[in-house]
Parts: sequence; structure tokens; C-alpha cells
Amino acid sequence: MAEVISMADIEASTARLGIDLSSINLDSIQLPPGVDFGIQSDDDGDLYQDDPLEFEGGFGNIIVVDNLPVVPPEKFEKLEGVVRKIYSQIGTIRERGIWMPVNSETQKTLGYCFIEYNTAQEAELAREKTNGYKLDKSHIFAVNVLDDFEKYMKVPEEWKASEIKPYMVGENLQQWLTDEKARDQFVIRAGSNTEVFWNDPRQLMPELVHQRQYWTESFVQWSPLGTYLATVHRQGAAVWGGASTFNRLMRFAHPQVRQIDFSPGEKYIITYSSHEPSKPQDSHRIVINIFDVRTGKLMLDFKGNADEFATGGSGGVSGISWPVIRWGGGREDKYFASIGKNVIAVYETETFTPVNIKSMKVDNVVDFSWSPTDPILALFVPEQGGGNQPARVSLVQIPGKEELRQKNLFSVSDCKVYWQNNGEYLAVKVDRYTKTKKSTYTGFELFRIKERDIPIEVLELDNKNDKIIAFAWEPKGHRFAVIHGDGPRPDISFYSMRTSQNTGRVSKLMTLKSKQANALYWSPAGRYILLAGLKGFNGQLEFYNVDELETMATGEHFMATDIEWDPTGRYIATAVTSVHEMENGFHIWSFNGKLLYRISRDHFYQFLWRPRPPSLMTAEKEEEIAKNLKKYSKKYEAEDQDVSMQLNEQDRKKRKMLQDQWNEWVAKWKQWHEEERQLRIQLRDGEASDEKEEYAAKEVEVEEVLDVSEEIVPDQD
Repeated sequence: MAEVISMADIEASTARLGIDLSSINLDSIQLPPGVDFGIQSDDDGDLYQDDPLEFEGGFGNIIVVDNLPVVPPEKFEKLEGVVRKIYSQIGTIRERGIWMPVNSETQKTLGYCFIEYNTAQEAELAREKTNGYKLDKSHIFAVNVLDDFEKYMKVPEEWKASEIKPYMVGENLQQWLTDEKARDQFVIRAGSNTEVFWNDPRQLMPELVHQRQYWTESFVQWSPLGTYLATVHRQGAAVWGGASTFNRLMRFAHPQVRQIDFSPGEKYIITYSSHEPSKPQDSHRIVINIFDVRTGKLMLDFKGNADEFATGGSGGVSGISWPVIRWGGGREDKYFASIGKNVIAVYETETFTPVNIKSMKVDNVVDFSWSPTDPILALFVPEQGGGNQPARVSLVQIPGKEELRQKNLFSVSDCKVYWQNNGEYLAVKVDRYTKTKKSTYTGFELFRIKERDIPIEVLELDNKNDKIIAFAWEPKGHRFAVIHGDGPRPDISFYSMRTSQNTGRVSKLMTLKSKQANALYWSPAGRYILLAGLKGFNGQLEFYNVDELETMATGEHFMATDIEWDPTGRYIATAVTSVHEMENGFHIWSFNGKLLYRISRDHFYQFLWRPRPPSLMTAEKEEEIAKNLKKYSKKYEAEDQDVSMQLNEQDRKKRKMLQDQWNEWVAKWKQWHEEERQLRIQLRDGEASDEKEEYAAKEVEVEEVLDVSEEIVPDQD
């Protein structure tokens, strides 16, 4: 924690800051009734409090308020009262935390003061809210954090050329992709440890790459292309990289950060924090920063109240939908957007300013999402005027803000959007009211984004009253799966956006009846899907081949809470996190449902596969490899045989070790038996033999009176 800094400590460093302004009659200054400058009021004694922070030594919690009136001693108390009235509304001012320097000759104030808060965050908020505040025509506040003065005072008087440092070759952050065994990495958090492993299914165990205790204070997160591992701390976030060393590459200062998010191309990282209001009726105060990942430069920041942002979408944090900032335009990181009241603010990263200078006005908009590959926004506006104005889904092209397609929807109770990861299709799940308004039913509006005029098809289930439990597109494909039904064991249906003639019609492929599943997990490569029964189904697993429409295997991971495919689609991990107190750990399965190995860990929190960047091979090269797979597979078949022999040898050595341990134990037992021979002879009254057959067994009957009773029998005469 920072040492306590008193006002006396800074007198020496402020001697050269004297500013002499003309005097002013403080009696003429009238604060407007209820003035709060948009900040928290302390009228009820509820001062703005924040969580205690850790600071390095410095003056980050002290501000300098310049351009105050210069007053004589008799008006000093009046001026201090005005200043305290303004700045105590922002945060807690420490005892004797306001100091106004005085001119020793004139005994008048010097026109500025120092205010010491409990935290640097309160000081920063005070600077933001009151810098430029107009006290009167002659006095407009200029507010700075004292640390800034210290920094500028240290600038040398004479310019000196910067020292040119020799170029140092940095570590190759993609070296992990060159693993000879083509393995993938994953990270886990258990207890206070964070560990990175190679997944080595041939050895039926993971191989440790890097381990660190207390590496993060809340969670870790891979960047979208797997280059960086991000950790979260009270002071901010950090990114790490490397083949095995995981050196820290950059830090991003953001006190009390709660969430982070990378842009798709890893150029930028977003940090988010939310702070409790001082009064129940007020909304949370949020801070969002966008940093350049490589340089650490703060590119843009948003500060305001939670009610300034719309709350649509999912993953809410303190009433805010997460992520608040959503990236568009694919991996180029060209655009990002946020939603507000009746507006979508779309920015371009070239200038970090709104596209076409101004935000896009959309009345009553509640949610939006980007196409994964193209600069296209899908917007949802609910019904208005009691149903007189229908709900609608609109597709808008950026940067021109041209509406490509619009679909009006009637009697809508809810709407959710699902993009296919190649951006070829968009599914809109629409929950509609029945005519009686007492129940709802669900249908799908399916947009073909890449086709001319973006045609839309309507899909309703055979039983349109079925509840939709889950929906998922096939990655890189044209199929999708739906879990539906109202019973304890729902059905699962598979559909295709193509018919057998590849025409533009939706066709049903198969319905699987009465399955113990409530979640869908497609392989990243498509074709295979895991039908999972989580929560009430206690971890039931079914590995399904959609090409052949057949079940490959079934399994169970009791109480499983998390499921994640590796980026290649070869392996899948199921995990039980600390949501449950027992059975914590993870299992690794093959794509076709073979359990490869189990790892148990107490207090298990996270499992994340390391993402891979897109392949550098062309589509033609990938197709050529697929056609000649047998030629390439010979090498790996030989490697598999070697591994199999190695595993067999390991099993043989293990069995021999167990046999040796048994023989050693038997030998020790015989030695103890011989050493105790004389004792046994003594206990047998001199009988020397230990051989059982040399003794004769005799049966002896022993009668024992247990009880005697006497009974008088009456005379029969």
C-alpha cells in the first residue's frame, strides 16, 4: 500500500508554482441550487467510496486546482468552504486534505490549492469532472494531478538526443506452432497455480510447458489467434508470450479491472471496470479503455454511467451487456461499435473516431451483432406502440451505413441472432405470441448473406410449440442443429441450407428422439458434433457423425460443467470446475469418443485450449492433401506404431517392477518368519515343526450346563 502523504510533504515541491490572480469578492459567488456537476452528492453523508487500491509511492491521489481567486486572510475560510463544497461531492477528502499556499509578503492566497483524496481514482475523477469548470467569468478551473507536475518538472532544460539502442531480436511468439508432433497447448487454473501444457494423447498424458503460482488474480484468457496469454490484476491487465518461457510483454494500467477482450486480429485489448454508486438510485460508473497490444498506448477511453449504455445481449456485467465494445470487419480490426440509447456508435481504428463523424441513430434499438467476416451489422428493434409498429431485424453495411436487408416481425416476445462463423448465413430465432397472448412459439428466419438480394427463408419445427433449448451452426459448413422439446428428454434435429441439388432451400436431415442432451458442441472442422447433457443430465456425452448420421460413441463425465474442442477438431476436453466441490478436474477425449486420459485437480477453475491462427495453406493445397491423405499418413502410422511399442514397453517395465516389488516383499516375509522360529517353538511347548500336516486334528465334545430350573408338577389325582 502507498505510504501516507501529508500536505506538508509537498510544500517544497510547489514553491515555484506561484500564480497571482486579481482578487475577487467571494460574497458575490453563488453556487447554483443543487449543483453537483454530474457527480455524486454528499448531502446525506454518503460519500463516493471505491474499493481500496494499491499504489506505488507518488502523488496520484492529489490534485492541483489552479485559477482560484486570490483572497486575503479574512476570506480564506469562505474560499476553502466553496472548494470543499465542490470537491467533497466527488470523493472522500482526507483530514486536513485541502491546502492553499499563501504569499508570505501579502498574506494572500496564491490562486491555487492542493486537494488530497483517499484514492487516485477519486483524484482522476475530480480532474475529469471539474477541469474547465467556470466559477465566474474570471476564474475557470484548471485541474491536474500532482504527479503530472512532478513529471514535467523533471524535463531537462537542454535537449538531449535519445540514445539509440542496438536492435535486439525478440522471441518468436509463434514458435509453439512448429511443434514436431503437431500438438496443441492448453492452460488450466487450479488452486493458486496457473499451468500451460502440451496435449500429448500418444503418451496418454499432458506435458508441462510452464507453471506459475499467483499468475493472475481472477482469470486468464488467450488472444483470438493464440499469440498472447492475458492475466488480470487489481492494477490492470498484462499479456505474456513465448514458446515456453511466457515472458511478460506488456502491461495495461486499469485499477480494479473486471473484464478484458481482444480484437479479432489481436491488435487491441479492451479493459473494463464497474464501480458501485454511492447512492442506491444511481447507476454504476463504468470505465472502458482500448489499448494497443504491442505498444501499450491508450487509444481511446470511455467513462460514464451504466445507464448510458444499452443492456441488450447476454453476459451482462453490472447491468451492461458484455462485451460492451464489439469488433467488426473480421481480423483486420478495422471497426468497433457500442450501443447506446437510440444509437449505435461505430468507430474506425484508423483515427479512433466515429465513422462518417457521427454515430448511427436507430430509434429503440436494443441489440446488435457483427458478421464474423464482413463489415455488416445485424440490428434488432422490438415492437413499439403496443404492436402497431412491428419489430424488425436490419442488416447495415459499414462504413456507408446502407441498409442491405430488413425483415419486419410481428407479435414478437423475444429475438436472438446466430451468425455462421464464415458469415454466409444468419439465423434469427423469433419467439412469437400466440393469438391469445398466453403462450409463445418459436420459428427461425434464415438469411443467405452471400446470395443476391439476401433471400430469407422461414423455418418452423414440425411441432412449432416445442421449446428451443439450443441452436448451433456447423463451423465452415451449411448445416445446423437444434435441440427442441418440452419433455425431460428432448429431440435433436439436423438441417441443411442446401438440398441434394445444392439449391437454396432448407432441408431436414434427421431427428434424434428422446436424447439426454441440452447443449451442442460442433467440431471446429465441422462434420462431428458432441451432444452433451449438462446440469440435470449429469454429464451424458454422445459423439455424433453428421455426415453419416450415426452415433460413434457415448460416454459420461459425471457433473461436467465445461466442454471445449481443441482448435483442430481432433480432441475435446470436458471439465468439472469448482462449481462443484467434488470430482474437480478434466478429461481429454478423441473426436470419436475415446477417453484418452483423466486429470484430477482440487479447486479447478479454468480450462482453455490455445487458439490457432488460420492456416497459411491455400484451399487448393488443402484439397490436394486431402486427396493424397494415404501418402502423408504413412509417416504418422509409423510414428503411431513406434509410440504403441513404446507404450507396450512401458507397460512391460511397469509389470516387471510390480513383480519385483512382490518378490521383495515375499523374501522379507520369509526372513521374518525364520527369525521368529524359536519364539514359535517356545509358544508350542517345544514342538519344533511348523508343518501343518504333521499335526493331528481331534474333535472333542464338551458339555456345559448353561442353566438349571426346578418346576413343581401338580398331582394328577
